[in-house]
This record gives sequence, C-alpha cells and structure tokens, in this order.
Amino acid sequence: MEIEDKNLLGIISDLHQIPQVGVFNIRQNGKTLARGVDKEVNIESKENGKGIDIYVKENTINKSIHIPVLVTESGLNDKVYNDFYIKDNCDILIVAGCGIHNDGDKDSSHNGIHSFFIGNNCKVKYVEKHFALGKGKSKKILNPVTKIEVGKNSIVEMETVQIGGVTKSTRKTFASVKENSSLIIKEKILTENRESAKTEFKVVLLGENSKVDVVSRSVAKGRSRQDFVSSVIGKTVCFGHVECDGILSDNAKISSLPKIVAFSPNATLIHEAAIGKISQEQQEKLMSMGLTKEEAENVIIKGFLN
Repeated sequence: MEIEDKNLLGIISDLHQIPQVGVFNIRQNGKTLARGVDKEVNIESKENGKGIDIYVKENTINKSIHIPVLVTESGLNDKVYNDFYIKDNCDILIVAGCGIHNDGDKDSSHNGIHSFFIGNNCKVKYVEKHFALGKGKSKKILNPVTKIEVGKNSIVEMETVQIGGVTKSTRKTFASVKENSSLIIKEKILTENRESAKTEFKVVLLGENSKVDVVSRSVAKGRSRQDFVSSVIGKTVCFGHVECDGILSDNAKISSLPKIVAFSPNATLIHEAAIGKISQEQQEKLMSMGLTKEEAENVIIKGFLN
C-alpha cells in the first residue's frame, strides 16, 4: 500500500497497516486486498465478488472485526453487499467505514449495503467512519445503507461519523428491535463548502420493553446542506427518543423532519430538535484568550461533535 493509502486507512479504521493477525477484510478499488479469519469468525466472499458474508459463532466474546473500504481510483463506482450473521451470546466490535482519495477529474463513489442479523443476548458495537480527500473538482460520493434486526435481550450501538471531504452522501438506516432490547445510534456529520448530506432513519420497536435512542450532532458550514429525516414506530410497550442538534454558519442550511407513530397507548416516543448558530459569547471568550475567530469556531465545533 502507498503511504497515502495507509494514512486513509488509519483515519477510517484505526488500522495503520495490513494486520498480520486478527479478523479483518480490507477492500480497495472493488477488490479484496487482505483478509484474516479465526475459529470464531469466518468471512466469505459472495459469488459475484460484490461483498462478503461474515459469520460469528455463538458465545464469541471480546472480538474485533475490521472491514474498511478504500477507493483511490478516479471514476470508480463501487457497490458492495455485506451481511453479518451474529449468533446468540456474542460481544463484538465491528469497525467499518470508507475513505475516498480522488485527485482525478472523474467522480468516485462507494455504496455499502450492510445487513445485520443479530441473535439473542448480544452486545454489538458498530462504528462506521467516512472521509474523503483529493484535489480538483471531482465528486466524492458515499451512500451507505444499514439494515439491522436486533434479537431479544440485546444491545446494539451504532456510531456513524462523516468527518469531512465528502461531496455528497445519503445515509439510510432501517432497524427492527425485539423485546427487552436496545438500539443506540450516535451520528456526527460535518459539511463544508457546497457539500450535502442526508440522513434517513426508520426504526420499528416490535417487542415489549424495546428501546431506541438516536442522537444526531451536525455542523453545516459554507453553502452546504444537511437533511435529517427520522421515523420511529412503536408497536407495543416501548420507548423511543430522537434528538437532532445542529450548528449553522455562513450560508448553510439544516432541516429536520421527525415522524413518530404509536400503535399502542403504552408506547412512549419523543423527538427533540434544535438548530442554531455558534454562540457569540463562547466565541468572544475564546478570542479573548488569543485565538483567532476561525480558531475559536473550530474549537467550539470540535467540542460540539465530541
């Protein structure tokens, strides 16, 4: 791998080189670059080469699985289908994400469709980071789709981060949650210049005492635009909470469109949204400490997204 590719890999997955051991699948420019499996987790390529199947055995504990994707060819439009089959009583971390480096004059994109079939009594954390860089006017496009089926008595945490450079993105998440289970979603998005990002969540709370908690933090700068659309459906005794907080600067735009539907009088569903500009008081306080206006703004944004 080139040094720039290794740096990109580190940003999106915390892997700074191809591992010698562990469970991983690294994809670059539409092909598998490297793979590692063990006795508890197996990874198989789909017959058409357009994705992988990941099989996690029952009672797998303290396991990390890395499946990053790199797109470093200008004009490449990559699409993959990754399916996760996670048996009962597992405790695992999955680190995905995509990095695009495009210095050419043709647009590059990656569409990752990830489906999770999670068993009972599981604890799963899924981290997905998106980042793009490159000179010129070519577009860097990322359109992830995540489908999650959460079994009984399980906890699933999903952390998605878009940390810069992505020209356009549409993220769609569909989830169903069974009894006594929780789905926690944490989203962080930064857009600048004329970038655009759209997020769509649809969560169905199927089982008694099922829960979902969605927290989105977004910052829009320049002439960028962000759209947040959420739908939570409660079928029984359940709890759903959606919070969307955004910071605007320059001529950017943010919109939030909530939808909550209760099919039971015992469903408790809450939506909160707040969009505003950076506090002038905060900015002036930091500037009094010697920071420039731009430096003060960056400090505030970093703290907000963290």
